[in-house]
Amino acid sequence: MVKAVAVLNSSEGVSGTIFFTQEGDGPTTVTGNLSGLKPGLHGFHVHALGDTTNGCMSTGPHFNPVGKEHGAPEDENRHAGDLGNVTVGDDGTATFTIIDKQIPLTGPHSIIGRAVVVHGDPDDLGKGGHELSKTTGNAGGRVACGLPNEANAREFSIKQQQRQCRVPSDCTSLCHGCTVTQCTAGRCVCNCASTIRSTS
Repeated sequence: MVKAVAVLNSSEGVSGTIFFTQEGDGPTTVTGNLSGLKPGLHGFHVHALGDTTNGCMSTGPHFNPVGKEHGAPEDENRHAGDLGNVTVGDDGTATFTIIDKQIPLTGPHSIIGRAVVVHGDPDDLGKGGHELSKTTGNAGGRVACGLPNEANAREFSIKQQQRQCRVPSDCTSLCHGCTVTQCTAGRCVCNCASTIRSTS
């Protein structure tokens, strides 16, 4: 299984973490949580570039390796990066799961290293009749973005294991066979051949 995590940042107070997993050649599962957004629908896309030197504006257009028009996730004619909308509640947060076959984590069309972008307005899914409908879904400004990568996934996995540490035996896999000497405040401390190291 391949895993990646994108940590979203924004100059507008929007934040979030997006998790990607893919088993073999199967579809990619995307799960995420967002906060700091206005209630309602927000366009959610994978963009072509991993360039954030100018914030989200430098991430390029939607990821579209086969040159199709913008559409809904279920449409045959859609950009690979068209993931539709996420729904934000009255508290400004969203939790969602998306399963999609066109955003693999391996191969020539892998999305690892390409920006994930949350937009300020709803994506009309190419059906709104606006001059931007067939290119961007008229989804408004780019309010947050981040780059999915496997290093983030490994770091998150370690942090998750640290938080789940309650007794020394919880740390066996994290300490890679070393003698576990302590589990304090969710952090494993390992005694490895007389060298004590912390997992923090």
